[in-house]
Amino acid sequence: MSKAVFVTGTDTEVGKTLVSCGLIGALQAHYSVVNGYKPIAAGASFQQHGLVNDDALALMQASSLDLNYQQVNPVVFEPPIAPHIAAHYARQTIDIGLMSQGLAELRATSNCVLVEGAGGWHVPLTEQQTLSQWVAEQGLPVILVVGVKLGCLNHALLSVEAIAASGAKLIGWVANNLAEESEVSAQNVSYLKQAIAAPCIGEIPYLTNINEFSLKDCFNINKFIDQM
Repeated sequence: MSKAVFVTGTDTEVGKTLVSCGLIGALQAHYSVVNGYKPIAAGASFQQHGLVNDDALALMQASSLDLNYQQVNPVVFEPPIAPHIAAHYARQTIDIGLMSQGLAELRATSNCVLVEGAGGWHVPLTEQQTLSQWVAEQGLPVILVVGVKLGCLNHALLSVEAIAASGAKLIGWVANNLAEESEVSAQNVSYLKQAIAAPCIGEIPYLTNINEFSLKDCFNINKFIDQM
């Protein structure tokens, strides 16, 4: 079976898509076919063929294959809110089986699949199930994106504990600077390198224009690739 890894974040808007696309580029040096997958997204606009999410479009562009939108993002809602609330407003039920089926089908045509989450680790899908439970059920190893900002130490350590408690395996984490680097931000990253057992596989500088920076060069994927 092909390899797959799940990317989560310490919060929403911490750079999961940025990191996911960068990792796809880095992994393409090791695997011939690396594709991105966004099983569920909330925050989309209507285009010619229906609702589309910007994060999913970015994953499509980074992927090795020419995938259609449904293959990358099978479950999508318009408002940028928690998925289970978005589903409630849409008078729909989140189809978790469709999420699983989409992943299985994409793995069948890929050497490696990069699965991007929605929000943080414990995002609810229904009143009874969270996205973290789905990840554990799928047996996906996890990479955590830490948004380096005020409060990141607490958010990171709580996320690491929650991932372990869910039965999933954290195989690496990425420090993504959300503001200009400083002595304090460097100290935060240094502390987390000591406090988190999984390796730091990349540090992304504060980027005002991501097109001017080769993201794949930020990662040391040899630190986690054997654990996938």
